[in-house]
Amino acid sequence: MSTPRPKPDTRSQYAVFHTLQTRWMDNDVYGHVNNVVYYSYFDTAVNQYLIAEGALDLVHSDVVGLVVETQCRYFSSVAFPDLVHVGVRVAHIGNSSVRYELAIFKNDEQSASAQGHFVHVYVDRASNRPAPLPAVFRSAVEKLRVNAD
Repeated sequence: MSTPRPKPDTRSQYAVFHTLQTRWMDNDVYGHVNNVVYYSYFDTAVNQYLIAEGALDLVHSDVVGLVVETQCRYFSSVAFPDLVHVGVRVAHIGNSSVRYELAIFKNDEQSASAQGHFVHVYVDRASNRPAPLPAVFRSAVEKLRVNAD
């Protein structure tokens, strides 16, 4: 007996969105955005949000996130010149980790073309050891909590 394929999320299930223009070079030989590019969209959306919230300074932050787990499920193709809207939400906030859940919505579509997650473990930049989330950071990611159901 096979497990039914999950249904794509809708835009209403995400807290914030980051919009990106696909690029010609994002397409692969099959005429759609290559799977590895979706992870770049995810990473860009999360880090752009953290920078905008004042929680991350790429050069000076003492605590930085390292991706320790990632996954993506694909539902429909995205291709240049589609406009991509990356939905971001947070499913779990630990002492030194955050599980981000993300979805790719193309153009004006309401259902996700792809969705996935990644887990950041936040570490002290100097020692590379897990570090508690700074207060400004915790405040920023708390805003991303959304009930996914």
